Amino acid sequence: MSQGGSIVSGVAGRYATALFELAVDEKSVDAVSADLDRFEALIAESDDLARLVRVPVFTAEQQLAAISAVLAKAGIAGTAGNFIRMVASKRRLFLISQIIKAYKTLVADSRGVVRAEVTVAEEPSEKVLEEIKAALQGAAKGGEIVLDVKVDPTILGGLIVKLGSRMVDASLRFKLNSIRLALKEVG
Repeated sequence: MSQGGSIVSGVAGRYATALFELAVDEKSVDAVSADLDRFEALIAESDDLARLVRVPVFTAEQQLAAISAVLAKAGIAGTAGNFIRMVASKRRLFLISQIIKAYKTLVADSRGVVRAEVTVAEEPSEKVLEEIKAALQGAAKGGEIVLDVKVDPTILGGLIVKLGSRMVDASLRFKLNSIRLALKEVG
């Protein structure tokens, strides 16, 4: 468990924790984060790389050779590069996105940053975002709030906020469904 209270668990959590502890020891937390971000961007940009990472039909040797070439071309070396190669050699490459997410959680927790996922029906203004941050500040217990904003027109209006393990659904869709259910029970 990380210092801030977020839980990273499972195989991905164990890998992320080991990487985080190594990066802290080497004083390379930011460098590892940057390299992991670049690798994640490469996966998002390349369907072939995404398939290599996610589809377990390739042997460990094939994955390791391909990943080593990608890392060399992208200039991802050091702790992050060695870590990604090790994950490939252990046939755990399909977990890399979860590992990266867990690593980012550990980094944020170590810095007192609290991530909140906010879903809105339309792109919010800066003023609205600041109001949401201010409202969440009390729940964050003084930590810095970072918002991950998602736009989902299907919620119709309002917002859905996820802060850690807590979720508040104040969307118009949720309220309309509640009314519809109540009317079914009455009639």
